[in-house]
Amino acid sequence: MCAALVGGMDRLKREYMTEAKKNGVKLKHFTGKERTISSALGKVDFVVLFTNKVSHKARKEVLAAVRGTGVPVYMHHSCGISTLRKCLGEANG
Repeated sequence: MCAALVGGMDRLKREYMTEAKKNGVKLKHFTGKERTISSALGKVDFVVLFTNKVSHKARKEVLAAVRGTGVPVYMHHSCGISTLRKCLGEANG
C-alpha cells in the first residue's frame, strides 16, 4: 500500500515514515512547498493532507489531482504523529 502525505512538519518526517512503515504503508512526504505536487504523486492508495501546514494552492492542486480517481483524501488540521496514526488506521480498515 502506498500513500502520500502533504503538509506536516519537516522535523517529523522520520517519525512519519517510521509510523507508516509500522502499518505496512510506503509513504511519500511532500511539504507543500514543492512546485508541482500533482505530477509527483503518482499512483497512491490514499492521501493524507495536513491543512494547517500547507498552502491553499497546494491543497487545491492535490485535490484536483485526485478528483475522479476514487482515491480517498483524509484532511486534518493537526499534523502530529497521532493524527497520521489515526488516518493510517482508517485507511487500513
